[in-house]
Amino acid sequence: MHKPRKLQQNVWYRVGTEVNIGDPLFRLPWTKVLLHRVLREAKKRFSFEMRGLKVEGARLTFYIKPNDGLQLPNIMQFLKQTFSIRFNVLTGRSGHVWKNRYESEILEGEPPAWAKEADWAAVETAAKKPLPTVGVYKLAWVSPRSPWVTITIVISVKNVPKPASPPA
Repeated sequence: MHKPRKLQQNVWYRVGTEVNIGDPLFRLPWTKVLLHRVLREAKKRFSFEMRGLKVEGARLTFYIKPNDGLQLPNIMQFLKQTFSIRFNVLTGRSGHVWKNRYESEILEGEPPAWAKEADWAAVETAAKKPLPTVGVYKLAWVSPRSPWVTITIVISVKNVPKPASPPA
């Protein structure tokens, strides 16, 4: 059973979540571009400040301050769901991309010094990079519990047709 989230107005949250696929997912350049695209869309849809996106292996941590504190679950649902759908379409796979639920913690005061204001111009630039149309990527993941067990996944990025424009 999970504890209900504490949601408040006008506070910073430290939000963390983990990728289910394995450590090297965000080492692939196109996955970072995909993450930037989803963040840019979330910023357009919801009103929030973001600082300090940090990727540590399979863990993604960032600091966020929603203008409406009750919007945090909606923002996270949008980010995780949209990224998962697009990642699965691009790789031709199905299933979960993220482990479990995200964790959120209300920060007392400001985010740490390394967490600078998000440079949305840089996010816009990164999000405009093209995603791969065809390619094969090899992900190697070493289990933290059993270092001698290595799982290697080959992801083939299939040709994704562009959606047809809506009829006029």
